[in-house]
Order: sequence, then C-alpha cells, then structure tokens
Amino acid sequence: MFEVYITKSGKYLPNEAVSNDEMENFLGKVNDTASKARRIILRNNGIQSRYYALDQNGQTTHTNADLTNRAIEELYDENFTKKDVELLSCGTSTPDNLLPSHAVMVHGLMKNHSLELNSSSGVCCAGMNSLKYGFLSIKSGNTKNAVCTGSERVSSWLKADKYNNEVVNLQKLEEQPVIAFKKDFLRWMLSDGAGAFLLENQPKGDISLRIDWMESYSFAYELEACMYAGGDKLENGEIKPWSDYNSEEWLKESIFSIKQDVKDLDKYILEKGSDCIQTTLEKHKMNPANFDYFLPHVSSNYFVDKFYNAMISRGMDFPKEKWFMNLTKVGNVGSASIYLMVEELMNSGKLKKGEKILLIVPESGRFSYAHACLTVC
Repeated sequence: MFEVYITKSGKYLPNEAVSNDEMENFLGKVNDTASKARRIILRNNGIQSRYYALDQNGQTTHTNADLTNRAIEELYDENFTKKDVELLSCGTSTPDNLLPSHAVMVHGLMKNHSLELNSSSGVCCAGMNSLKYGFLSIKSGNTKNAVCTGSERVSSWLKADKYNNEVVNLQKLEEQPVIAFKKDFLRWMLSDGAGAFLLENQPKGDISLRIDWMESYSFAYELEACMYAGGDKLENGEIKPWSDYNSEEWLKESIFSIKQDVKDLDKYILEKGSDCIQTTLEKHKMNPANFDYFLPHVSSNYFVDKFYNAMISRGMDFPKEKWFMNLTKVGNVGSASIYLMVEELMNSGKLKKGEKILLIVPESGRFSYAHACLTVC
C-alpha cells in the first residue's frame, strides 16, 4: 500500500463576486416579484458574496465541465502537465447533461490522452467521493497520480424563468402565485465554482497534505430524501422520478428545480452528523485535541453554533479558533466547497509540517457524510 498526498490544489470561481443586493439581478424575479424570503434566508446563512457562471443579463458564461477544467489547469506546471494525468475523478451535483457523465465531458475539454475516468454523483459528498476514488487508486498502486475535482454550476437551475410556468399554473388554479419555500430557499443558498486536487504517491514542493484516512456514512436506510431535483416528493416520502411525469408537468410543477425539506434538514443534519464524527474518531482512536484545523462544510452560518453545541454534547470540543471556513465570501458551492476550503488553507502560508486537518462534509440529499484526515508534510 502506498501513501497518498495532495501535492497541489487549484480553483476556479467564474466572473466577479456577486453581493447579496445583486443576486436578483442575475437570477431574476419569479413572477416579476421580489422574493419575500430572500433577506431572511441571507441574514441566517451569513453569506456576503458568491459567484455565478452568468452575466448580468442572466446568460450562461461557463458550463460545469468548463469550470472544472479551468480549476484543473491550475494544477499544471513544468513538472506536471495534462499529458501526465493517469486518472480523472470528478464529482458534482449539477452535471451539464444526464449523460454522458461529467468526467467524460471534462476529459473532452482536457484534450490530452486516454486515461481512467470516474464520475461521482450525489450532492455535497460527490466531491469527497471523487477524492476517495483517487485516494484508493493511488493507495492500491493502481495509478501513481490522480486529478480529483468537485464542482457546481447551479445558477442556471435557479433562474426565475425556470419557475414562471409553475406560477402561471398556480394563477390558473386561483392559488397564491408564489413558489414554495422549499424551492425559494435554495435560490439564495447555492452558487457556482470548481476545485481540483492533484494526488500523487510522493510529497512534492514546500507543502503537501498526506491523506491518512477517509470515512463515509449514509443514513438513507432510515431517513427520507431531504434535498432533491428531477422529481417530487410524495406524501409517503418516496420520490416520484421526472420520467414518470408527463412533459407538461415538468414545467407546471418545476419538477427539475432543486428542492429542500427544511424541516427534515433542521431535525437530522446535525444529529446524524455529530454521531458519525464520534464514530470516526473512535474508530481511529483520535480526539479533537489531535487536530490543528477543523474544516466543516456548513451550508449556512445558521448551523455553526448548533453544530458546535451538538458536538460538545457528545464530548467533542473543536475550539472555534481551529475552525477554517470561507462560506461568507465564496458561498455554498456544494461538492466544491471542501476543495475551496482546502485550497485556501493550503496556499495561506499558515500550515506547519506535522499539523493535522479534519475535513467534514455533510450531505442532506438523504443524509450522507464524508470525513478525511490530512497531515501536513
């Protein structure tokens, strides 16, 4: 078995940062009406700026594959070029197409040579799953290097025109022409961007991060879906897939919009997340004192104190001075968020050899969690 190191990290955030007051200029107003929920949601999530692959007219400027490839290009230098890549592993919640896979589309833009591909789907854990595939490939000796990515291009899913047919339908039914909170909520939470890691079986340069272990958990066997798209939730909790609706319903009911059951989110995300962190630490005979940095992907600052208290109640005290987050300035970029945090910390000049970093990524899709331990080398 080989050691695995993150030897370089890259990112790509499209266009200019978008402030809270500018968001509706890019995403538009549903039914030409300003969202009543927007200010409340933004006050709770604490995000001050984010990035969209849109211009101010709402026109798309980049595909997801393009964002990903641009982040990957940050990994190349005189010692590592696109011709040296042995494995490409890409994770995203928002691929450009149902098929071919996201990794295939990214590889098409790389224009290098034939190589092994892996596409990880899901929600926020998709980026960690793509990382684990690369980690295991190098660990086993299958490849000597891997490029792993997490990316999202969700802005085009959140544009007002995606919901207007539903509003028209509600008006015809003489109902309030306002989209449900489970849909409006996410319009002010999510943003675009991509992150990339180069994994190798030897450390390189001034700073490398050795991946000591990775752990994953799913609670889908006991909990309903919480965040979903391409279907709708029935009264019994099952998801009716888009292909079982007729094409008129796709528009009338915004079937392809991203939705979140905020009641289930609040009820389970911290409870299950704290439980499995405790399980991970016990498995590896570690405790919070072993870590110098704690990098949690938190979708909203609303959850920060709640998360801290949930861990304290289980005997895990990660002091706030160890927390490293960039949610406020880059937004919630789903599967790319953990890559963007690691990239910023790795290039901050703060890290010292021997320090340990704990990565925590929750996913509210159907409540999955992924963890990783890194050592600075």
